[in-house]
Amino acid sequence: MSEKPESHEGPETPETPEREIFHLLRAVTVEYGLRQAAFASENGLHPTDVRALICLLDAERAGADATPGRLGTELGLNSAGTTAVIDRLERLGHLSRVRDPRDRRRVLLRVADGAKELGWAYFGPLIHRTEALLRGFDATERAAVDRFLRAVRDIMAGEERPGATP
Repeated sequence: MSEKPESHEGPETPETPEREIFHLLRAVTVEYGLRQAAFASENGLHPTDVRALICLLDAERAGADATPGRLGTELGLNSAGTTAVIDRLERLGHLSRVRDPRDRRRVLLRVADGAKELGWAYFGPLIHRTEALLRGFDATERAAVDRFLRAVRDIMAGEERPGATP
């Protein structure tokens, strides 16, 4: 059973502090999306290629196996679309397919060091400035930011996308 929103206020509702925070979050995501698109364009990548690299790097950071199936699921692509992304990134030298040493039948995806360096050269300054900003927050404030962002991510992950086929 899903929770119902506390109110059914529409767009004509006066700006509340909560709505203002939502709009700030949206502005941050739009700006970050523009940076990702510029990075893709400047490096001969498709926006989906950048999303794929992010998914693969997130899996690596989490210590999870990055398989073509997992990548396709995370990107919302079918097998043919996933293969096209992997082929394109492999051709560009940004990733490689390797056999899983525990199960040679399985293929794992690895982001190339050069792709990581390219990403750090572009996004590193933003990451460092953001980390410096967060160091100015006390532990309670950082915990609140973390809790908020994780909860919004979970809300979005659990919500059916408008126009999506059930």
